[in-house]
Amino acid sequence: MFKNVIVRRPGKSLTGGITSAPELGKPDFELAIKQHDSYIKALEACGVKVTVLDALEEYPDSCFVEDTAVLTSRCAIISNPGADTRRGESALMVDTIKKFYSDDQIEYIKSPGTMEGGDVMMVGNHFYIGLSARTNEEGCRQFNEALAKHGHTCSVVPLEKVLHLKTGVNFIENKNMLVSGEFIEKEDFKSFNKIIVPENEAYGANCIWVNDTVIVAEGYPTVEAKVREAGYKVIITNTSEYRKLDGGLSCLSLRF
Repeated sequence: MFKNVIVRRPGKSLTGGITSAPELGKPDFELAIKQHDSYIKALEACGVKVTVLDALEEYPDSCFVEDTAVLTSRCAIISNPGADTRRGESALMVDTIKKFYSDDQIEYIKSPGTMEGGDVMMVGNHFYIGLSARTNEEGCRQFNEALAKHGHTCSVVPLEKVLHLKTGVNFIENKNMLVSGEFIEKEDFKSFNKIIVPENEAYGANCIWVNDTVIVAEGYPTVEAKVREAGYKVIITNTSEYRKLDGGLSCLSLRF
């Protein structure tokens, strides 16, 4: 069960964030703020305390706090983002994370290693990390070493097409996992109950489990129906403006 969540407000610079889909247009800042408000309310409805950090105008993508750290029940691992424009974000999260973890519980990914939290999926005390354009082999090695120090285990999953691991595979507890695209047939996840997401709703695969409730992006009816059929309470929230920057539900928070 999660007790705490950390989010960061988007800044006006959000409109200049990284994107692989410029055809979707630039985010509408005012709408993005309203969607962020709704996102926070959805999290609070799941029984967690939400820490809201101020916007960082110098970092357009800084609302995607998931990439700055991995927070576990035993330790916090501060990332070293693979995107050059995001390299300073992780250091600015440390003071906040120190409010919840002691110094001896905090580990750091250091260059030449790169790691972004969007490439990490927690399944109990085991962690899957995606080898991607943003998370390199040295980052995976350091991450595994840090986890082992605190009694966790790790598996590396090479990515073929998507930006981050959780772009296409998301664990929602009870052995259930939402999978899309390249993850449908991956051997790494053969032991799970796979909820297969159709290609036309692939973005909707990025759902988040928070204390027996699954938060699902608005506009993905097949995903919503399948999650409800699996027995979960569902909260729907709109992330259309964050999708324009390759961001989804998990990207916008650190849950622990």
